Amino acid sequence: MLGKKFAPTSNSVVVIGLGRFGRAVAESLAQTGHEVLGIDERPEIVQELSGILTHVVQANTTSVEVLRQLNVGDFQHGVVAIGSDLESSVLSVLALSELGVPDIWAKAVTERHGKILHRTGAHHVVYPEKTMGERVAHLVTSKIIDFIEFDDDFAIAKTRAPADALNKTLAQSALRRVYNVTIVGVKRPGADFIHGQPDTMVLPGDFLIVAGATRDVEAFAGAT
Repeated sequence: MLGKKFAPTSNSVVVIGLGRFGRAVAESLAQTGHEVLGIDERPEIVQELSGILTHVVQANTTSVEVLRQLNVGDFQHGVVAIGSDLESSVLSVLALSELGVPDIWAKAVTERHGKILHRTGAHHVVYPEKTMGERVAHLVTSKIIDFIEFDDDFAIAKTRAPADALNKTLAQSALRRVYNVTIVGVKRPGADFIHGQPDTMVLPGDFLIVAGATRDVEAFAGAT
């Protein structure tokens, strides 16, 4: 279903593959004010999302020529959210790369899949199932309330404050020196987020947002 070209801005994102993951990405981008072009081969998916996304098109995304007709090469950001069809995933990334899209994100199911995507032009590869599995494991087996780990062994977590930090300022408790983590901020129930400063007071019931090496964040959570 071609015939219409789009004029993307620097805020525009093309999302290829509108399954569960791709749809979630596309809808989240649209809700935060981004112009989104969603592309999928399945007409029922295109019809379903036609009133939700800025633009949604039924097309074969493995074809460079088809994507060129849609002005996809003018987009600054592209997301290939195809996971189950390895060939379509790789060829779609390759097509975006050939069109010169400067920021390509791609979903991978396995490490091997991810390596292929990197080699064919993806700048960032994400593993949604693996990431969610690791996140749930941390939440189940520790005192961490929320947890995000990045590729370079860096993590951010939400956890309760340790007893030795209560009723003290961050400078007084010296959590950074003791635990080798950075206190990004304090979230007090019913109050706005407080950025971590030396004079920030930590009270009973407060949650701390901490960042640092994964092992240090985990050790800090274990001390709470």
